[in-house]
Amino acid sequence: MPESEFYNKTGARGRKAALATFALWLFAVSAGTFWMMQYSNIPGRNESVPTRWPAKSVITLSRTNSTLVMFAHPRCPCTEASLRELERLMACAQGRITTRVMFLRPAELPTIWTETSLWRRAAAIPGVTVQQDTDGAEARRFGSATSGDTMVYGTDGGLLFHGGITISRGHEGDNPGLSAIIGLSKSLPVETTQTPVFGCSLYSTQCPEKGPL
Repeated sequence: MPESEFYNKTGARGRKAALATFALWLFAVSAGTFWMMQYSNIPGRNESVPTRWPAKSVITLSRTNSTLVMFAHPRCPCTEASLRELERLMACAQGRITTRVMFLRPAELPTIWTETSLWRRAAAIPGVTVQQDTDGAEARRFGSATSGDTMVYGTDGGLLFHGGITISRGHEGDNPGLSAIIGLSKSLPVETTQTPVFGCSLYSTQCPEKGPL
């Protein structure tokens, strides 16, 4: 076989191998991107939320304003967006909502495990009180299972809203939940009183998107 023909064939095989490798890489990237897009729009588990304020709750129901309770995993990266939306909400509500963010703390772990950057961000929002929820006792009373789960109760203890305040998992922007709660704070009629909650499981040690929590 002439030397030139040998190198042509060898080069052709190399190009085919490179193209095949690139095609596989492109498929993997596309599949991963598609999965991430799908995952970001999958809501968390929806439990049975009490229509009346739980009698055994240690959280005080406000008798002058609506009471908002958000349950959060202190290490869930998706919850960053929920807290940013809560910051917007509180600025719009202008003192018309009493707000508590309850951060999960497993009983076997020290207090410092809960006091993450998410805890500090929530605590810095004017009008928001943060509290540790040991072993998720309060979350279970309220039927909450997903980080970012938000409920609003009226002064009479009746449920006014339940759901999430982000448009999808870890994404900020105008959304029905945020609009509904702002409307309720202004005593306006709202189009929806329930929305999907996008976040990690409150009791998870793993975020499917980011890895270990």
